[in-house]
Amino acid sequence: MSQRDQDIYTSAPLRSLLAEETVALMPELQRCSGTHALLLSAAPDDVPPVLPLLGNWTRLSMDAERYGGDVHGRSDEALPFLDDAFDLVLLRHALEVSDTPQALLEEASRVLAPGGILALTGLHPFSAWLPWMLWRSRGRTPALRSPLLLERWARRIELEIERVERVGRLWPSSSVGLDAAHMLGGGYLLIARKRRRMATPVRLKPKPVSAPVNVGLAPGARRNAAP
Repeated sequence: MSQRDQDIYTSAPLRSLLAEETVALMPELQRCSGTHALLLSAAPDDVPPVLPLLGNWTRLSMDAERYGGDVHGRSDEALPFLDDAFDLVLLRHALEVSDTPQALLEEASRVLAPGGILALTGLHPFSAWLPWMLWRSRGRTPALRSPLLLERWARRIELEIERVERVGRLWPSSSVGLDAAHMLGGGYLLIARKRRRMATPVRLKPKPVSAPVNVGLAPGARRNAAP
C-alpha cells in the first residue's frame, strides 16, 4: 500500500468513521474477558479500545505487503502466533488492504481461542463513501468487499455470525455523529464467535472381573456323609 493509500486511513473522515465503529462495537467488546487480544488495523496509529476485562493487547498495522507494530512480518505469511492464543481478535479495515483477505481471515480464526470473539469493520462497497475513496486514491481504491461475502467466508472456518450491521455516516465527514448506526452507513461491522470444540467422549472398555465361586452349602443344607 502506497503512502497515498495510508493517508486515506489517517484522514479526518476515516478517523471519524473509526470512532463511530468503536461506539457501535463497545457493547459486545466490553463483555469480552480473557488475557490477550489482537488488533490488526489498516490505520498505522490505530489504538485499541479500553476494555476492563481484557488488559493485554498485541497491535499490528496492516498493508498489502507487510505488517508492523508489536511484531513485523510479511502479510502473505502466517501470523506468528500459536493457535487459540487470543480471546478477542479485532480487524479494523485490515481485510480491504490485504492482498490475501480470505487467508487473513482464516489466520485470525486460527489464533482465536474457542468461544472467543472476532470483530471486523470495513467500508461498505455500496455506499456514498466509494466515490470519495476513488477520488482520494485517484482510482486506486482498496478492495472493498460486502459483508455478505465475509459472512460466507466466516461460516466456513468455525465462526458463528452473531451480528452484522451498517454503521457510520452516510457520506464522508470529519465530525462524529451521535448515533453510530445507520441503515445506509458508510461502514459495517461483523461480530462472530469461534465455535467451541466438541469434547470427544471416551469409550470405556469393560474389564472382566473374576468373582469367587461360593462352594459352601446353602443354609440348612446337609452334606451327605460317605458310606
